[in-house]
Amino acid sequence: MYVPAPGEHVSYDNLRVAVIGAGWAGVRRAAAAAGHPRTEVALIVDIDPTAAHHLAEVHEVPHSTDVHDALADSGVDIVIVATPNGHLAELAIAALQAGRHVLVEQPMGRTVAEAVAMASAASSAERVLKVGFNHRYYPGLTRAYAYFVEGVIGPIVNIRAQYGHGERPGQLGAWREDRELAGGGQLTDHGLHVLDLIHWFAGEPKEVFSFLQTAVWPIKPLEDSAFALMRFDSGVVAQMHTAWTLWAENFRFEIFGTEGAMTIEGLGERYGQHRLTVARRRAHGGHPYTETTFFDDEDISWAAEWAEMVSAVEDGQPYMGSPHDGVTVMNVLDALYRSAESGQLIGL
Repeated sequence: MYVPAPGEHVSYDNLRVAVIGAGWAGVRRAAAAAGHPRTEVALIVDIDPTAAHHLAEVHEVPHSTDVHDALADSGVDIVIVATPNGHLAELAIAALQAGRHVLVEQPMGRTVAEAVAMASAASSAERVLKVGFNHRYYPGLTRAYAYFVEGVIGPIVNIRAQYGHGERPGQLGAWREDRELAGGGQLTDHGLHVLDLIHWFAGEPKEVFSFLQTAVWPIKPLEDSAFALMRFDSGVVAQMHTAWTLWAENFRFEIFGTEGAMTIEGLGERYGQHRLTVARRRAHGGHPYTETTFFDDEDISWAAEWAEMVSAVEDGQPYMGSPHDGVTVMNVLDALYRSAESGQLIGL
């Protein structure tokens, strides 16, 4: 199998999918693959046999605790890697080298070096490698980006974002509290999604500065709260706060332009109803014209992202969450950690 040229359709039987990792993300990735008319879940793999068995029962497929079963099965077309961060690069690279297309859960490894190695493996294997930035596919964010491209709010002036929730002791899970497995704390967890959204709207920053806290949870040297400032060549400034110390689930992403602003809030369920508010400034100032669109609580982001993955594999269509996107965000993440450690502004 190879990646077709854009516009060239390659006809397959249903694409068979192996899911490595039966945790929270793996459950959602498997459901998206099972729900698409062109893909079917073929195998579940997890080192925890109970987790693997449970998810395999849901999809009525075999399960294994050995990742080599997913790589050795010549009938598997796509591998989803949804493991703790410390295993993402190793498994994604192995799957690519085995000739599989890969959707890897974010982050793209723990370090820039792991991300670059993954991107290089995809290029050498001529396979699709898609990084799981599902937040781009929430309808409010998708529509906001379309409005931005149309010029509804004019050129961007600045971006402001907050994302996080309040944890309970032990809720994070052992691997998220382990630096070797997680790579980082909340900046790597929720923060990476925000960094990707900022990158989507504003590009790669010119310089960054950050402060990190470990204020509540006993997870040092990892952080439970992160503050970041980013400045871009265009003059745009972005600020971000992401934390496990908000005590209530919260998502708010604001884009301010010369002619108006857009605010995306909520992600459904515990985060509140997903909604987009567009404000257009009046010519002579004063309170802007505003319009709010509310979206259904059903989270369609995983299915929409998977549909784009399938189009990339079958038709060579461009896709978001490309290796370039993943490496760029990892570069920004690395610079923010270096800024926090040094107390200095870091250039990219």
